[in-house]
Amino acid sequence: MSGPTEAAVAWDRPRVLRLAADTAARQAALRLAGSGWVGTGRGGTRLWGRYQGSGATPYDVALDVATEAWTCTCPSRKSPCKHALALLLAWSDGLLDEHEPPAFVERRLVGRTATTRATRPAGEVADPAAAAARVAARAERVAGGLEELSTWIEDQVRTGLAGLERGGWGAVDAVAARMVDAQAPGVATLLRRVPAELGREGWPERVLEQLAGLHLLVQAHRRLDALPADLAATVRSHVGYPVSRADVLARPGVEDDWWAVGQVDTVESRLESRRVWLWGRHSRRWALWLTFVPPGGAPDTTVVLGDRFAGSLHFYPGAGQLRAVVGEPASGPAGARDHLGEPWPPEDDLATARRRFADLLAADPWATRLPVLLRAAPVPPAEDAGWRLRDVDGRCCPVTGGGGEPWPLVAQARGREVPVVAEWSTDGVRPLAVLGAAGTGADVLQAA
Repeated sequence: MSGPTEAAVAWDRPRVLRLAADTAARQAALRLAGSGWVGTGRGGTRLWGRYQGSGATPYDVALDVATEAWTCTCPSRKSPCKHALALLLAWSDGLLDEHEPPAFVERRLVGRTATTRATRPAGEVADPAAAAARVAARAERVAGGLEELSTWIEDQVRTGLAGLERGGWGAVDAVAARMVDAQAPGVATLLRRVPAELGREGWPERVLEQLAGLHLLVQAHRRLDALPADLAATVRSHVGYPVSRADVLARPGVEDDWWAVGQVDTVESRLESRRVWLWGRHSRRWALWLTFVPPGGAPDTTVVLGDRFAGSLHFYPGAGQLRAVVGEPASGPAGARDHLGEPWPPEDDLATARRRFADLLAADPWATRLPVLLRAAPVPPAEDAGWRLRDVDGRCCPVTGGGGEPWPLVAQARGREVPVVAEWSTDGVRPLAVLGAAGTGADVLQAA
């Protein structure tokens, strides 16, 4: 541990961003790191600065990186708050000059030996009774909103889906807004996918399928206490109950050499997100690093396509859950511990991918996508079909997604079957990346 006058070595950005309590704090810190600061500096193991927010008085931020103690005069209850994270990012980027600390730094850090999270078990709150009351109030609001949704679904089925087609986006969006008010944002997201089906061929069957999924979610929420723990967690996730990053990190981690083999940026219902698919070389399992982009912000770069790192991932609770949080890094680079295990995921043919997706739906009926590695070649559109992928057995499936025509994949395949990382869904497959030669020291990932 560094002494009080020994200069601390700046942390890299991934280490800083892993401290964030949640995605919102991480994204806010990325926005704040470059502007709005006055009087910043560093000295020994301490960092400080004043951030001018919307109020008249700047926030005083003081950190001691040796003991991971951080304080800020902002009202946030997150530890570290977005201002502390932003100051750490500025330090990581070499933007803090060495000075003598102002008086407020010593005053705010005296007596502090660690962050709140280091002295309080993960998930513990200062006032358990008040927290329990908030949880109960939220559950009551959610239940009330879902009962309204149930009535609305019954009305659509009773009066016919043609009325839904005439109402269009506005009618569905009004119900989705009500779900947001009821603190069920996950349900609102599912609802807002419905209007996109109205202009497609065979839309009545597709819309009815989505309404059936929502109806099933309402029924499952009514029986939440009677469900198995994993399925109950899955239901809560799709409804939109929050799970804090600290609670996820408190779950057992899976330590491995993780390689980012696929990435896609999407905009859905005005919400931008980034999905990065990771493969654990030794655990032989998939993981999803999912982040959201705030309005006017930049995508999270903690993990991007092509990254390899040795460390632990902590998976969210729930049946069929692939989403995970990046935990602490291991002591060595990825691949340094041993050379056991194939470097890439096993290749699936289309029949195997369908079976895997069916297994996922059995565990999580509301799942929408599954990562797969297909050895396949792109097939240009014909009179009766659009772009397709053809596997080594000659079977084909449609290419879907928002990437347009897959000309980069065509250029890389050159008529041959190549290892394609893709997302499998009920609509088809969305190619994400083509893998380089497996088993070599220079496996290159190229976006498809």
